[in-house]
Amino acid sequence: MAEITRRRTGELLRELFNILMAAPDGVQASAALQALASRVTLTPYEADSYESGGRRFEKIVRFATVDCVKAGWLVKDKGIWTITEEGRKAYLELPDPEAFYRRACKLYAEWRAAQPDADVAATAGTGGGTDEPDTTAKAVSVTYEEAEEQAWAEISAYLRAMNPYDFQDLVADLLRAMSYHVTWVSLPGKDGGIDILAWPDALGTRPPRIKVQVKRQQQAVSVDGLRSFMALLGDDDVGLFVCTGGFTKDAETEARTQEKRRVTLIGLEKLFDLWDEHYDKLTDQARRRLPLRSIRFLAPGG
Repeated sequence: MAEITRRRTGELLRELFNILMAAPDGVQASAALQALASRVTLTPYEADSYESGGRRFEKIVRFATVDCVKAGWLVKDKGIWTITEEGRKAYLELPDPEAFYRRACKLYAEWRAAQPDADVAATAGTGGGTDEPDTTAKAVSVTYEEAEEQAWAEISAYLRAMNPYDFQDLVADLLRAMSYHVTWVSLPGKDGGIDILAWPDALGTRPPRIKVQVKRQQQAVSVDGLRSFMALLGDDDVGLFVCTGGFTKDAETEARTQEKRRVTLIGLEKLFDLWDEHYDKLTDQARRRLPLRSIRFLAPGG
């Protein structure tokens, strides 16, 4: 990428950080890049597209963020980019764009050199091992994160569009795969706030009883919604609240600080992680509700 300077890359990164720091819960990568493009004036080189499609701008920024991830300044998870506290400190301590990017490159090179498969020649570069990190490892990281983003976008859209009762059955199937014994799943109609009942043992004689509420909705569950569910829990019950829209901060705090009622909140990402973790234990019928296929490719180190 000879057509872009370190200062320019640093300018793009700092503006990206400015966008992300305004969103403590993170921003979808595609949305962050779109916001960044609207805030800066792209050069002809940056605005140009590759033959395979996509502007150089997005690739330039993605490559640069690899340094930030390994520097501990940025976290990427299922396509969500979030600034860490270390990233905030670096943003404040290094106002000069070029110095900001050089520090990220230096920290990346230190991380790379510490890896068991480190190739000194690949990480050395012209800056004594700090200025020119190997582009091959970065390219692998970018390919990996783009594949993860696309996969998660498709999976999350699929789950959010699922029929509510099919989604409820999916949660019941997951509990069975996790070795819980599901004794009741609500039929369409009023359910009194409980969608699934499960026990640790097949006879239902060993506590705790697990009461599950399942909501396939876009909006996050509020603290009032959580309290309504907890009101249905007895002293020997454990509550499990599953919602595709997640939970508000107040609801998460309420669940975490509860002393009288035990309740676990499961958002869409956690639900998928559990489904993936227990996929081999699902029945064939259950797998058809959310079929997954693993594709192996070279993954980034670390």
